[in-house]
Amino acid sequence: MSSAAPSPTAQSLAVVLVSPKTPGNIGAAARAMLNMGASDLRIVAPRCDYLDSQAVAMAVHAGDLLRSAKIYPTLREALADRDLSVGTSARIRADLPAPRHPAQVRGLVREAAAPALVFGPEETGLINSDLEQCQVTVRIPTGDYASLNLAQAVLLVCYEFLQGQDDVPEHSRQTATREDMEAMYGHLQDTMHLIGYTDAVRGRHTMRLWRAMLDRALMSSAESRMFRGLLRQVKWKVEQGSGKASTEIRIESEE
Repeated sequence: MSSAAPSPTAQSLAVVLVSPKTPGNIGAAARAMLNMGASDLRIVAPRCDYLDSQAVAMAVHAGDLLRSAKIYPTLREALADRDLSVGTSARIRADLPAPRHPAQVRGLVREAAAPALVFGPEETGLINSDLEQCQVTVRIPTGDYASLNLAQAVLLVCYEFLQGQDDVPEHSRQTATREDMEAMYGHLQDTMHLIGYTDAVRGRHTMRLWRAMLDRALMSSAESRMFRGLLRQVKWKVEQGSGKASTEIRIESEE
């Protein structure tokens, strides 16, 4: 009996492994992806040879998927072309939205044109700065012992998002890529400092709150550009005001 053709979501779904340590875990994760129909493996700053013999052995029939993996120096670059990034975490983090059950996020993943699932290092999982770059975080329900092997986590989350693909989303829209959003957040942070809305001490906490709010909006690329247009206007107005103030001070001193 032949297997069914990969669904559109399976074809577009990227699995991102952040700084994996063990070749066998990478190979096993590739095998888990193949089991669920996903094929876009991305590895950020690996701490081992991802094509080591142990990785190839654990990949079994997913050797081609493993060899076609893309390597990136940073998570931001790995997510640049994605329009939805889903992080994984078993812990509640301060200032970050609480993880959700994968089934609650399934609709978002299906509606996205280029979704990504992000998994952290074996010892620590994703750190806060990684999760900041994810619009939503999921937690795999487990018993009291919540520690899962990397490949197990990949298998379970891919299963949740790639099952029941005959369901048709109620609506779909093209959301901005993560690179569009990260550029917008950098612009927003600069503007906040410019107008004194926040400072270096409170800035990170403030940006986490704004990221959480704006990520929920699922902006399109056009909307992110419109928002940045507003930020440019704020900067122009502030600079105009500063220039005017400087002129007035100079004229008064000359008198």
